[in-house]
Amino acid sequence: MIAALLISVTAKAAVTGTEGLVNQQDIAWQPAVPAVQTPLWPEGLSIAPPATPGEEVFGTGKEQVAGRPLTVVEHVSRPTMTIYRPTGKNTGAAIVVFPGGGYQILAIDLEGTEVCDWLTAKGITCVVLKYRVPGSGPYWAKECNCRRDPAVPMALQDAQRAIGLLRERAATLGIDPHRIGVLGFSAGGRMVADISNHTKRSYRPIDAADRQSSRPDFAMALYPGHLWKEPGLTLDPGVKIAANCPPTFIVQAENDPTDDIRESLTYYLALQRANIPVEMHLYAKGGHAFGVRKTANPITSWPALAEKWMSTIGMVPATGQ
Repeated sequence: MIAALLISVTAKAAVTGTEGLVNQQDIAWQPAVPAVQTPLWPEGLSIAPPATPGEEVFGTGKEQVAGRPLTVVEHVSRPTMTIYRPTGKNTGAAIVVFPGGGYQILAIDLEGTEVCDWLTAKGITCVVLKYRVPGSGPYWAKECNCRRDPAVPMALQDAQRAIGLLRERAATLGIDPHRIGVLGFSAGGRMVADISNHTKRSYRPIDAADRQSSRPDFAMALYPGHLWKEPGLTLDPGVKIAANCPPTFIVQAENDPTDDIRESLTYYLALQRANIPVEMHLYAKGGHAFGVRKTANPITSWPALAEKWMSTIGMVPATGQ
């Protein structure tokens, strides 16, 4: 279930989480100023390593989206969160963004920093999570051509840690600790489901940040994967809907060649059966891995729907207020 734009290149690689990059930089990815990147875990703390060892690198993928290339990050072993402060009037809301990439790599700009350009302009603090990859969630291993589930849920741990850190630092960051949401794409959409429905930490607490709740106050899943299994519309057994799962917003294109439309349908129905407020928008065209880049397809207007939804659930002021 790797993002469609990455399948053609990753399939040729012999090692999970490695693909041929254009202009490869053999250093860890860094955001542009004035964004601030901070480590998730204390220096020296031992955390589970990714499925495939290697030093972090980044570069340009060989595919394009909306006529533009994308930046890909590989082999993240020391996860970080990068904070983008609002450029519009601060609403007090914050959103943690989970880039996709099949738990193999991270589409760090297409499904990360570019999303923050949209959100910060709307007065929302945006946080890009550079979580551990590869193999940090249910992934397709090229070595065996099979699905594998990691013994340690690294992506979930990183997501929970980020939420706790934000709540602990809410006053300093100018955010409301009760208006912190998550937004994920593809594999990041599965992360949205995981963090929304895990009522307890998936790791042993280490400091004050881990005494904060890791449950998001609202959640958005874009073309989510790793949620549906046959027969019918059966939810992956790794996801158990929690009674306090937050209000959720789902978007997907029916012609998505990577994650079947039943991924969204299955999660939507599971939430509805559990009486969780959920809103879903399905479009005939749009494919996979479109992020917030503008195209001729109607699905390209999904951010406006998300803004309206966030206002209706009280997370941001209504437009014009």
